[in-house]
Amino acid sequence: MLFEDRFTRPLHVVVVGGGIAGLAAALRIRDTAPDGTAVTVIEQAGSVGGKLRTGWVAGVPVEDGAESFLLRVPEARALAERVGLAGDLVSPSSAGATVWVDGTLRALPAGTMLGVPADLEATAASGVLSEDGLTLVRAEPGRPGVPLGDGDVAVGALVADRLGAEVVDRLVEPLLGGVYAGRASHLSLRATMPALAAGLADQPSLVRAARAARGTPGSSAPSGPIFATVRGGLSRLVTTVAHASKAAIRTGMPVRALQRTPDGWQLTVGSAGLGGSTTVRADAVVLAVPAAPASRLLADVDGTAARTVGVLEYASVGLVSLVLPGRLPLPPGTGALVPASSGRLVKAVTYVSQKWGHVLDGHVGEPVTVVRASVGRHGEEAVLQRDDESLVAAVTEELGTLVPLPGGWPAPLGVRVNRWGGALPQYAPGHLDRVAAVRAALAAEPTLALAGAAYDGVGIPACIRSGQAAADQVLSALADERSRDDRVPAERALTRGEPVHG
Repeated sequence: MLFEDRFTRPLHVVVVGGGIAGLAAALRIRDTAPDGTAVTVIEQAGSVGGKLRTGWVAGVPVEDGAESFLLRVPEARALAERVGLAGDLVSPSSAGATVWVDGTLRALPAGTMLGVPADLEATAASGVLSEDGLTLVRAEPGRPGVPLGDGDVAVGALVADRLGAEVVDRLVEPLLGGVYAGRASHLSLRATMPALAAGLADQPSLVRAARAARGTPGSSAPSGPIFATVRGGLSRLVTTVAHASKAAIRTGMPVRALQRTPDGWQLTVGSAGLGGSTTVRADAVVLAVPAAPASRLLADVDGTAARTVGVLEYASVGLVSLVLPGRLPLPPGTGALVPASSGRLVKAVTYVSQKWGHVLDGHVGEPVTVVRASVGRHGEEAVLQRDDESLVAAVTEELGTLVPLPGGWPAPLGVRVNRWGGALPQYAPGHLDRVAAVRAALAAEPTLALAGAAYDGVGIPACIRSGQAAADQVLSALADERSRDDRVPAERALTRGEPVHG
């Protein structure tokens, strides 16, 4: 009877985690699973979307988390097109960022791979590096060295050894800090710069590997926009994907336990307190949650996988969005990066209304300027413990030094503070090997898949790709199970000499 129930009833797939990775998985299941398959998304927070969330300040939409996605990898654009948002994709209306060096904003040079110079002339012209720093960079392509091979190293150590400490301090670390809120000395080359690592497998020059990774014989920047967002905010992407998935969305519900059963999986959902908990049955499960909850849920499935996932560390960050009166005379470009060595609280400033002209579409009343400051690096969680008022005061004071304006910075018309505890995973050297080990440990349970930034990249396209791959894995495993078990009655009938029907 168990056999008949399991393989005649509709499938049920549960996605734990309602961030963009989990929602992408849910939509992929809806698009490719057999008709009648039920999909449930269970999210501990009060709403889905994770770090994709749009808020409002003084009548202006601002992103509470991630603000954009890369266009040169296809997943985010394709997902937006799938849910009918292709016509609402917009790219920055200004280009070029700066970095704060020795009290001055310098233009980031063109032709770098996350700060590793590929165009030496552009790097020299930017003025970011000193003459001594430039001398080291120019000498590197001809220096003898050892190819990276199959190993992994910390980005900071490798770049400092090959190109000098200035390149790390003034270029690589500010750019990596913007993506990971981490330190270059603790981040994996293979996980954060895979194209560069691939180039270094055959030859030792970082400069030449950066040129090869950019895909050009020289170092000119690729044409076309690099980033995009959704008009009206990234919350629109979240809601449209959730709606298109037709999944049952359950928010405000923590998943407390995950266990294997003879015919699938059982999840214990809900609070252990007054509200009580319930159990949910599933034929397959996608875990699209950060490392700590994933480790906890894997404990009853595979101890080795649980412990390995659990070693991943995270950085916490804060975002302070300011709506300011008037059209302020901001410097050209999209914003400024601040090296960690500066000792500043602010690590990046985005000139939101200058970078994204569409955010003021429909704004009524007096002209305004929108700016967002990012604070917090790995290991600096204490700076986020201060209250909103003191955090905003510290940020606005630093803005006056980092981006000085004639007449100073005016008092804001509106402020929005968002704190993201444990927001960004820190891919230490060996990260990819650890992820491979976790997935190998879970290979015996193919109807359970892992997805999200803890494993496959922090950007929106990477999270979408990870969720879709997890969906494909569990659906393939379910198809294999049904195909295998569909053969059992026929094989039994043949051994008994009975006729086989159907």
